[in-house]
Amino acid sequence: MAEMTKQERKAYEAARANLTDERKLSFGRWAKTKGWRHAIGLVVVVYSLFPIVYVISGSFADATQFTSSLFTSFTLDNYRDLFNDPYRPYANWFVNTLFISGTAAIGSVFLSALAAYAFSRLRFTGRRAGLLTLILVQMFPQLLALVAIYALLVEIGNVFPFLGIGSQLALIMVYLGGALGANTYLMYGFFNTIPKELDEAAKIDGATHTQIFYGIILRLAAPILAVIGLLAFIGTSSDFILANIILTNPESRTLAVGLYMYVSNQFGQNWTVFAAGAVLAAIPIVALFLYLQRYIVSGLTGGAVKG
Repeated sequence: MAEMTKQERKAYEAARANLTDERKLSFGRWAKTKGWRHAIGLVVVVYSLFPIVYVISGSFADATQFTSSLFTSFTLDNYRDLFNDPYRPYANWFVNTLFISGTAAIGSVFLSALAAYAFSRLRFTGRRAGLLTLILVQMFPQLLALVAIYALLVEIGNVFPFLGIGSQLALIMVYLGGALGANTYLMYGFFNTIPKELDEAAKIDGATHTQIFYGIILRLAAPILAVIGLLAFIGTSSDFILANIILTNPESRTLAVGLYMYVSNQFGQNWTVFAAGAVLAAIPIVALFLYLQRYIVSGLTGGAVKG
């Protein structure tokens, strides 16, 4: 017993000596072993934050000092001009963006969840072919479909004007169709990680597929639902090409299209007001990201490895 105690004491003293040596590392040795990691992390943080700080600085700068040093001037005139310009209704653009992006995100999550549940839990003819089709469709860039989308909406608008060019509902429907494939396949991988024994136990108790979907699957799939909803909201709120083609009425435009009007004229570019509008436009996205960030990591990695 005494010999074991002596060995333990030697091990304790050795560990304490090693810890003391690590604390007494010279700066050169610390920089070589650990310091370079901190240096790389600091460079990445500065590189990522600089554009954000520059835009915030520009939103408070005078028009003549936008390209000068950071925070050389401070004025709120840029934010006042956003809401006082009768030809550029920024408030309407902001509300339109929230409505279109929010509706498209919720609809994309719901439709993708329904499709993913069918592919994951049901067995039907054409199931494998349907999954392969979803993958193949995502290989083609969406720019190839712009002409077809425009022509299709023109023809539909002749019959149903509320679904034609200039309609926000038409833009939402285009967003839903474009994101359905990738979101469905992402949810399909996550649903496969949910044990099927839960479904079988619920069926024994008399639960239907609808009850299983809403009562079990959606509750357990909350991380992936949050991630897809966030990505859909960010993608639709920052989209410019489709929104610019479909939304022809200035008052029905989104922020991405509306803010472009401040810098589109080479003789009347107002980058400070544009920066102010961009800062306000980023607030809903940042707020939603912070609210859902606890789901992001688990949702993105869910379904990557099937257990």
